[in-house]
Amino acid sequence: MKFKNAVIYGDDFTFRTGGFTVSDRVFESFEEEKDGKDLQGAYVIPGLIDVHFHGNSGEDFSVTDLAGLTKIAVYLANNGITSFAPASMTMPETTLKTAYENAVQFRDNQPEGTACILGINMEGPYFSAEKKGAQAEKHLMQPDQGMFERLYKTSDGLLKIVCVAPELSGALEFINRVKDKCTVSIAHTTADYETAKKAIAAGATQVTHLYNAMMPFLHRAPGVVGAAAESEQVMVELICDGAHVHESVIRATFAMFSADRIILISDSLSCLGMPEGIYESGGQKIHMKNGAAVLEDGITFAGSTTNLFQCMKKAISFGIKAEDAIKAATINPARALKADNRVGSITLGKAADFVICDKDFNIKKCYVGGTPI
Repeated sequence: MKFKNAVIYGDDFTFRTGGFTVSDRVFESFEEEKDGKDLQGAYVIPGLIDVHFHGNSGEDFSVTDLAGLTKIAVYLANNGITSFAPASMTMPETTLKTAYENAVQFRDNQPEGTACILGINMEGPYFSAEKKGAQAEKHLMQPDQGMFERLYKTSDGLLKIVCVAPELSGALEFINRVKDKCTVSIAHTTADYETAKKAIAAGATQVTHLYNAMMPFLHRAPGVVGAAAESEQVMVELICDGAHVHESVIRATFAMFSADRIILISDSLSCLGMPEGIYESGGQKIHMKNGAAVLEDGITFAGSTTNLFQCMKKAISFGIKAEDAIKAATINPARALKADNRVGSITLGKAADFVICDKDFNIKKCYVGGTPI
């Protein structure tokens, strides 16, 4: 399949005009072929990768079945998200085991027309009760190496990110022991600056939904945010739905961390793509009203109702350069999953996952492995 007259977001993370050829599900060349499909100046960007979301279309990854996971992946593929790592919630080990088994089955028998699963994000249960957010307190626990190892084995290596509050008993030892198996992300924590620095020294290289479910960034108490900012090896997740983080803080974060260290995420819930009403997330009821998803207290955010492509567009509307917002939604999450040799950029030999858009980044057509969705 050949394309010409496109504005391509290349692997140098800038736009250029040209053409490209897809063969055997990968990008084969970047020559302008006369007989290629004329894209008439449309933008071509890599398929987005969401490494932190819980569901959509009425389906919650933690409790849905294989058919529900397929439904989730169909929605993603149709909305420019061509790869994903769903986040499990703070649930019993038996519940997580079933969810991870479904993920492996999906990976091994991926249906047509769906996004590719590249990993699992284990969000919980190793969290602080004080900063639990929408995580179920009754299932919170101290870091458990045995539980992690069992779930890692169940996932057949799909478990790519594990989240932990570093102030918990045994957390630093846990981080040190699992850091070589997957990315360790600091999350749902009361950790101060010093504790966060110890976690980073132990091997944590990511922060889950920066600013949310952690101590604030204060001039005398910089907390996790300050510790992460000065640690160049640390990537940070950022929810750009316009509700979880103010647009001014979005701009400040890109200035503080640079686009190379930010991972845009949606943190979307099962209610994404659905009408207003009552849904479930991680075993708890959530209420979606006026575009927000909150717990029954009507105050606590449970997650977002915005998909990653919409979050990327919001970041651009907040004043973030398009090139930077795209990087934060493609190659950076690919790196977090250690899959950047296969996906995340429009590069020779990489999977032909791409999205054709207009100049305002409205989706015209999505491709997964060179196949149109």
